[in-house]
Amino acid sequence: MLNLSLEKSSSRQVRLWFSLSLIVAIVCGIWAFFKGWGQEYIIQDDARSHVVWMLRFLDPELFPNDLIIDYFQSVAPPGYAKFYQFFAGLGVSPLLLNQILPTILGVITTGFCFGVCWEIFPVPIAGFLSTLLLNQNLWLKDDLITATPRAFFYPIFLAFLYLLLRRSIIGVGIAIALLGGFYPQGVLIAVGVLILHTIWSEKIFESRQKKSYLILFTGLGVGALILLPYLINSSQWGEVINLTQAKTLPEFYPGGRASFFTDKPLDFWLTGDRSGLLPQEWFRKSPIPPQVFAGILLPILLRYSSKFPLTQKISRSILILPELLFVSTGLFLLAHLLAFRLHHPSRYSQHSLRIIMAIAGGIAITLLLDVILRKISEQQNKSFLKLGLVVLVFLGLCYPILISRFPITNNVVGKIPLLYEFFAIQPKDTQIASLANEGNNIPAFSQRSILVSSEYMLPYHQNYYTPMKQRAEGLIKAQYSSNLEDVKQFIQEYEVDFWMLEEDALTLEFVQQQESLKKLSPTVTTEVEKNLKTGQKPVLSNLTDRCTVLQVQEYIILDANCILDF
Repeated sequence: MLNLSLEKSSSRQVRLWFSLSLIVAIVCGIWAFFKGWGQEYIIQDDARSHVVWMLRFLDPELFPNDLIIDYFQSVAPPGYAKFYQFFAGLGVSPLLLNQILPTILGVITTGFCFGVCWEIFPVPIAGFLSTLLLNQNLWLKDDLITATPRAFFYPIFLAFLYLLLRRSIIGVGIAIALLGGFYPQGVLIAVGVLILHTIWSEKIFESRQKKSYLILFTGLGVGALILLPYLINSSQWGEVINLTQAKTLPEFYPGGRASFFTDKPLDFWLTGDRSGLLPQEWFRKSPIPPQVFAGILLPILLRYSSKFPLTQKISRSILILPELLFVSTGLFLLAHLLAFRLHHPSRYSQHSLRIIMAIAGGIAITLLLDVILRKISEQQNKSFLKLGLVVLVFLGLCYPILISRFPITNNVVGKIPLLYEFFAIQPKDTQIASLANEGNNIPAFSQRSILVSSEYMLPYHQNYYTPMKQRAEGLIKAQYSSNLEDVKQFIQEYEVDFWMLEEDALTLEFVQQQESLKKLSPTVTTEVEKNLKTGQKPVLSNLTDRCTVLQVQEYIILDANCILDF
């Protein structure tokens, strides 16, 4: 490979670098897959919310009248839901498919990224470097690994960019339709890019003008059809929360389930996971990934193009990168202005920037390599110098991988199999009440309903959040109440079958140490602390001996019917 000229692009070289690109994607995906290999109970963190409900596709009797499951099923993009449902119809469990998909999505993403780079800069090593940088970035963040809607954005949106550069009318329409089915926010980005691309980058020749506008109107038409239902249909969960309401809820502040606001302006506008313009992992994973530096360097290299001969191969298609940057930044600001009606502002900028910087970085590094190799060719010991260059480039590109927890998976591993097995053999309409964090895992590992949980306390729709908040406050009050009738009333109101406690959960020390309780309801938790300090004893502490049906590790399971019999 050291003898291959960067300037020449034979079919052999294209196949070589394209194959290497796919190999990188496959290796990353398999690496992530085997991080969880051998675990009986394992699930990706976000899959607990966005995939577990799909177990209903295999067994419609699961999770009956479950508020949490109903909510996440209703807000899932239709194409995403139908995709999993199709495979469930073939007998493939959504949880298994969720583990397999990241590798497949990564390979498709890589293929289209290589294609986009080729349309911009037909030098195969640039395509390889761009895909390498993109894969590195995607696996430094738990996006692709989730196989949830945001994971589908990358392959579909890169397919859109590729088909747009290839001027495919049907292809662009299909890509936008797929974005609408899997990641609706991506439609806004695609339509914006389509408009700018038509205005900025098309030469206004009669022979091409008609097709340019056909592509534009096809994309606009499909985009309008996709987005229209979101505009005219009202949600069963009510209006999306507004900025004024959000500022009153602890869930939107640091440590909350939907952390958004902060008193640090730089974090809020630039690096916030939901509010920031820039990908968080660029700054919170040390060191900063190389595509950030290389991507910023590209405009400088183009400014001095006479010193970099390969810039002659860069086509007008490179305008797609600033077009995407401009549209994404504009939508980011619009999402802030509309405050949650377009969901998180970061969804419009961070995904796009990962793509932009990877492609720009791959091109910039290729331009630099070409100049360096030309200089080396004039020196003695060429092979030694080339080998040294390859080693330096490899280390420069891969050092974040070598020192980070790469690839990032955020897998949740269940460590209490007896607990999951116990709940799994209970009737399918079983309702479990618990304030323990382990309750977050019960739907995934036991396929049984939980009354409330910090993991599922999303505050974006009032008709969902309000009853969830009421459940949380009611559960805290009942668990620490000294009045047996209060406990019985709670059990009857919510049809609770089992109550899961941690061993020391009914003590003052436990309540004071549990930040999760304060996040669920700071007001009620403070009231509980005051009562415990005055010597009030939770009535449940008197019932554990008689009503315990299972005790495993630090968890105690109480039979709710036993409590009602007292």
